[in-house]
Amino acid sequence: MKLIFSGNTAWSMYNFRRQVFKHCINKGYDVYVIAPKDNVFDKKLIEIGCKFIPIKLDRKGTNPFSDIKLCFKYYQIFKQIQPSGCFFYTIKPNIYGSIAASLLRIPYIPITTGLGYIFNAKNYISIIAKKLYKLAFQKAPQVWFLNQEDINSFISEKIIPPSKAKLLRGEGIDLDYFKIHEDAQEEEITFILIGRMLWDKGVGVFANAAKLLKKKYSQVQFLILGPIDVNNPKGIPQKQLEEWNNQNIIRYLGETEDVRNYINKCTCVVLPSFYREGVPLCLMEGAASGKPLITTNNIGCKEVVEDGYNGFLCEAQNVESLASAMEKIINLSPEERKIMGKNGRKKMEKEFNIDLIIKKYESAINQLK
Repeated sequence: MKLIFSGNTAWSMYNFRRQVFKHCINKGYDVYVIAPKDNVFDKKLIEIGCKFIPIKLDRKGTNPFSDIKLCFKYYQIFKQIQPSGCFFYTIKPNIYGSIAASLLRIPYIPITTGLGYIFNAKNYISIIAKKLYKLAFQKAPQVWFLNQEDINSFISEKIIPPSKAKLLRGEGIDLDYFKIHEDAQEEEITFILIGRMLWDKGVGVFANAAKLLKKKYSQVQFLILGPIDVNNPKGIPQKQLEEWNNQNIIRYLGETEDVRNYINKCTCVVLPSFYREGVPLCLMEGAASGKPLITTNNIGCKEVVEDGYNGFLCEAQNVESLASAMEKIINLSPEERKIMGKNGRKKMEKEFNIDLIIKKYESAINQLK
């Protein structure tokens, strides 16, 4: 059995879905991953046994000729491989991969990993995108979503009928890879934000909240970790990160292939995103590692946090609300923070365990046989 998986970065395909790929490879399936080449994570995908096919894909581009070329490229690849089924992630693979697969009558399942700016915007790009979604998903037997709000949006916009929508509780977290380290010593209270350096991820809100709290809690540390996205119009410039560093407000750590050591040394994982998330991986990683969480009462984010149980919710784009939530963490005793972290681990085991997600994939794949 040949299976194709396609997304808009090799990084996300490896970091979010490698356990699914490993499971499929162990079952004896040929796994093909289609994504733009990046010279690091494409090699990692090959190392775990995937067949990697590079493709040119402009994530934010709106040139119709480039998108037609992308659709034709998918068509050529699918025709050559003749897969038993395809799984698509993120907007352009969802749309153009799905159209190509439907033309060749290849079974496919699109997985909407978060709707981003498309459903927030009210412009011609949003209108066209919704029409393309509707066209692309016509022949899909199922469409998977990571949260209920995204399902509601697609149904209310009449993009898909309710019968096609299936809820996948995030992309799963590997509970053997992310563990609670009981021996980790908390030397000082440290908050860490992990994610792409985008304004929409709430990085600016985090910096301003840190500035407020530094006046009262000078020893508390505020860290940010993740790649700078220079091609994204919402990207935060390197100069701004350096300015925050120089002002001793936050410390930018750059990016890493393994976040575990950073999470283990922190007190709390924070994501003040007002972006339309699917279910943020960094929050699941923090909870699985036994850390309290702070995030916004926002689509995708609030799925991971039960306010007061495994963390705190704050209002989106509200500096004072975020600062207040972080102050609650500061004022908890170490034991109270530990209990909150263990509650998060329990929630991951019950709802977001990668084994539960793999079972959903296996069920879908079995229907292709």
